[in-house]
Amino acid sequence: MRIWTGKDGQSHFEEGKIDLSGRSDGKLRSADMNVNIAAMQETAVGGTFSWHNAPVRQLVITLSGTLEFATREGKTFTIAPGDILLAEDTAGGGHTWKLVDDDPWRRVYVVLETGAAVPFVAG
Repeated sequence: MRIWTGKDGQSHFEEGKIDLSGRSDGKLRSADMNVNIAAMQETAVGGTFSWHNAPVRQLVITLSGTLEFATREGKTFTIAPGDILLAEDTAGGGHTWKLVDDDPWRRVYVVLETGAAVPFVAG
């Protein structure tokens, strides 16, 4: 999933995947991505976060917990364990999220270097 700020100043999202065609030896691998840091975080069951923007352009890899994200347009999407969110809505109207299952949200934040290419493919 990718979330970004559109020309209208609001957060929008689209489904997609990370392109894993970066090797010629038959193994699946993405292209390298330049990153600054990685950190882990946990939010207890029932957690929510009101309107906010991504603090930096980052990948958010969910290890446990299922969340519902919402934009100011009232559109929603769900993130589940194993999903990767490319968070690029660092300005504008932002988004909210809430945990919707009985597991804590455990995730890994991978902060991208400025201008780093991410092989995200919409669709």
